[in-house]
Amino acid sequence: MSGSPETTPPGLPAPLAALVAEIGSLDRDERIEQLIAWADEFEEVPSAVATRPFPAWSRAPRCESEAFVFATDRPDGTLAFHFAVDSPQGIAARAWALILARTCTGAALEEVAHIPEETIFRVFGRELSMGKGQGLAGMLDLVRHAAQKRLAAKRVEDAGART
Repeated sequence: MSGSPETTPPGLPAPLAALVAEIGSLDRDERIEQLIAWADEFEEVPSAVATRPFPAWSRAPRCESEAFVFATDRPDGTLAFHFAVDSPQGIAARAWALILARTCTGAALEEVAHIPEETIFRVFGRELSMGKGQGLAGMLDLVRHAAQKRLAAKRVEDAGART
């Protein structure tokens, strides 16, 4: 997979597009090493945002690693994303959580709300198992939903300000 503009989906948050291009230039072994390194860098949601037991609404659907997603408002109108991953074997979930936190925090809500699921395979490769893929997609679903929800709230606020 090449990181050329033709293979990087348009409309991704710029940091995520850069990461997709970067990891797309790696061979399989280098990709695996990089994903493991990112998983090792993962930091769990700060206790000021959420503590255990986490609410059911924050649990990523279909995720066997029991990943949880939290979004907090930032002063600039964007969101900060935070994650927890309960399974110590959840290397892919921790790597994806770190990627989403680093590349979607502070990004335009419109871009975050429309990140294609295909991005998961561009990062992890086509050999990603169906189970892992479904869990990572569940995490992405919650991230996109948080952005969509905030966009809807902004539309209501804007409509109220115009009347």
